[in-house]
Amino acid sequence: MKNKLVSFLLGAAVAAMAAGAATAGTLDDVRQRGVLTCGVSKGLMGFSTPDEQNNWTGMDVDFCRAVAAAVLGDPKKVQFVPLTAKERFTALQSGDIDVLSRNTTWTMSRDTSSGLKFVGVMYYDGQGFIVNTARTPKVATIKDLGGLTVCTQTGTTMELNIGDFFRAHKMDYKLVTFEKNDEVIAAYNDGRCDAYSTDQSGLYAQRLKMPKPDDNLVLPEIISKEPLGPVVRQGDDAWFNIVKWTYFALVNAEELGITSKNIDEMKATSTDPEVQRLLGVPGPDGTSAGFGIGLGLEENWAELAIRAVGNYGEIFERNVGEGSALKIARGKNALWMNGGLQYAPPVR
Repeated sequence: MKNKLVSFLLGAAVAAMAAGAATAGTLDDVRQRGVLTCGVSKGLMGFSTPDEQNNWTGMDVDFCRAVAAAVLGDPKKVQFVPLTAKERFTALQSGDIDVLSRNTTWTMSRDTSSGLKFVGVMYYDGQGFIVNTARTPKVATIKDLGGLTVCTQTGTTMELNIGDFFRAHKMDYKLVTFEKNDEVIAAYNDGRCDAYSTDQSGLYAQRLKMPKPDDNLVLPEIISKEPLGPVVRQGDDAWFNIVKWTYFALVNAEELGITSKNIDEMKATSTDPEVQRLLGVPGPDGTSAGFGIGLGLEENWAELAIRAVGNYGEIFERNVGEGSALKIARGKNALWMNGGLQYAPPVR
């Protein structure tokens, strides 16, 4: 009996230690620091762009603000760290940033052997090409790119995709790569390459900043799947859950009709259990379901995130959709109920 008691106490101690370890880590670091460090691109319209006063906007930026709101109660408590494609993973792995929200493609190798964990897909994209119609008037589709020079950024999935595509279609090509995206754009604008290749959303964004946008054609086809999403380090499941469920909360909010404008009304009057659970509304007995506690956060964590940046649909439309300069259709990024791929597990 004594041995059984000792074994039970040892088991309880181990479980308590494991629980403590699960809640320690990045969350504690962020709270002690009082600011979330978020890795973003050095400037991509619609996703992460600073103005002259260093005020950042974009889908990736809004997601960071949502996480800061959920964790720290204030969407302004974010330090944006601009990173090149080559720098981004090292910065995350070394702990220089807490989350990477930088138009980054989810791949198997990155998710398994690089010490990274993707939390979801903020934007379903695909790799495309843009050409200058004045320099290459005969190019109308990607099949017309044979024998031409293509520019792209090093340290990305783009290099491999281009090689796979041209080899598969037995097309000759010359690849020119640069570490910084600005260098790629400059080479393309200067005519040092015939085509520029990156995520199609990025092509639409860069086209607007070119000297003569109308002279540049984004080819209609894509050659790859590019699911772009936020990334955290492996080994900190508590932080992974927080960032992942912040993303899910934004998607669920759109599905439930909760917006940054009607959130007060929805919280006060909605009798939908799904709405009440997401917004942390106490049940009939005056107690909450404890979903925030399960994350190590306040019960109104999702409310804070939605109030700060809106639901997923608001974020999309404001930054890249019809309400933006890019005017990109929702397409695959529509909710699942509207024929798209955006889908989130329920809060229950």
